[in-house]
Amino acid sequence: MAEWTRRELLAGVAGAAAVGAAAPSASASSSKRRASRGRPFVLASANGARFRNGGPRTAVEEAYARLVAGEDPLDAAVAGVAINELDPADDSVGYGGTPNADGVVQLDAAVMHGGRQEAAGVAALEGVRTAAAVARAVARESQDLLLVGAGAQAFARERGFAVELDLNTDASRRRWQEWRRRRDAEHAGDGDAARQAMVARGELDPLHVGGTIHLAARAADGTLAATTTTAGLAFKHPGRVGDSPVLGAGLYVDGATGAAGSTGLGEANLYGLSCFLLVEELRRGRHPKDAGIAVLRRIVAETRDPRRLDARGRPNFALAFYALASDGAFAGISLYGKFEGYAARFAICDENGAEERDCDYLIAESRA
Repeated sequence: MAEWTRRELLAGVAGAAAVGAAAPSASASSSKRRASRGRPFVLASANGARFRNGGPRTAVEEAYARLVAGEDPLDAAVAGVAINELDPADDSVGYGGTPNADGVVQLDAAVMHGGRQEAAGVAALEGVRTAAAVARAVARESQDLLLVGAGAQAFARERGFAVELDLNTDASRRRWQEWRRRRDAEHAGDGDAARQAMVARGELDPLHVGGTIHLAARAADGTLAATTTTAGLAFKHPGRVGDSPVLGAGLYVDGATGAAGSTGLGEANLYGLSCFLLVEELRRGRHPKDAGIAVLRRIVAETRDPRRLDARGRPNFALAFYALASDGAFAGISLYGKFEGYAARFAICDENGAEERDCDYLIAESRA
């Protein structure tokens, strides 16, 4: 596929009255995937099919099994992502997640239920491994939509969640110590430069520098629910909150229309409440793939900060969406098909079992 310049990308949205007017997209695949009607279905970021925490199932398999058993889709989704949150091998979420600049693991999460007005998020939560379950408790047991920091932790403790002094593992603490050493010894205190140096050396997965697992579940009756949970940007400023716990940014569910969630650089997603925008594109009749590409074009057009652009004027970050329409159409859509050499993928689980698939994309590779 021919490489796209920033000028060409912007030309695709220039003059458009709305995102829906964006030009046709570049894509990894022309297929329009659709899940079977009247059957449970699970869609997730790729790490939803890669970790088991010593058990028999991955996140997508756990969520699917619970849907088949008749469990509520939000409960199924939260139980699914808990596998990743509890598994220290997944350093993007929960226990053993990459800590902030002070060496503290702070977690963000949100939930939404498409069949009920049930939604909430928690941010900068310390000491509780399963942030998505805390967000569900906020949604069901309070009238708040977002609890943060010490308040979120106090709520969790009141509701019986185990609160620990430290969610670091030996591995996560070593990563933080290496980052701090590089920041101070090699990069004159520049934490962003130190983080990029670790990516360049293969010490951090560039697709998971921003952490996160998203999982959407559809029950047999068509009810949709979703959750997004994360440890956030690696070595972030203490208190930094990305898109994951913000309704409309890290996820959005409209029971009559569809669900969308995101992984990648939260700041790029927060700016335009991109998951809400994607679901609105579904409402206008777009297939999830086309809706995602349209939203990514808009993000490219709105990314003008030179710190977020590469030498060619293109975004220097990874960002992906996972979209599931109420009619069963679904897609994983990534800004880059390959970012820093890593392929963008997503996971599904249905009656045929779990599998990973390549994302559709806007731009083939992050490097020429």
